[in-house]
Amino acid sequence: MPKLIELVEGQARWADDAFVLVADEDAIPESGDVILSLARFEAEGDALLSSNSRRVGVRIEPDQEVEALAYDLPRIAVVALAFPKYRDGRAYTSARLLRERFGYQGQIRAVGDVLREQAGFMVRCGFDAFEPADGATPEAWSQAAQRFRHVYQRAADARAVAFEERAS
Repeated sequence: MPKLIELVEGQARWADDAFVLVADEDAIPESGDVILSLARFEAEGDALLSSNSRRVGVRIEPDQEVEALAYDLPRIAVVALAFPKYRDGRAYTSARLLRERFGYQGQIRAVGDVLREQAGFMVRCGFDAFEPADGATPEAWSQAAQRFRHVYQRAADARAVAFEERAS
């Protein structure tokens, strides 16, 4: 079972993961919170969301569009964005779209080849939960996420950019 780090008020901490990733070929458990692939969610999501007995999450691969979830986002608890390789940055764009365009308030989770060096960029794009592949601890994750004092462009985290800091 992967370890989960959550970001709460700017501080990273270990978190219990109540969600189970259900593969497309596996049966959905009778109870408990689940994360499904986008294809399976599109096929079975309405029935699961209407049951109100569990929370539902969706895993999005880099070649899939988060726009497919737009209608259901208020009812989805977790969107897990996959990083098949650390150098594949498409999930950053998906996270920003979820936060800025769609106003998604649920958890955006980074899964796959997630490395501590990516922490600052992930947080700025709107991620708030991480399954680190490099064995990073919450303390190391917090340090990496706060490594740079100044930022030079706006992002989903709403930090003031350097020129605004200088002007004030």
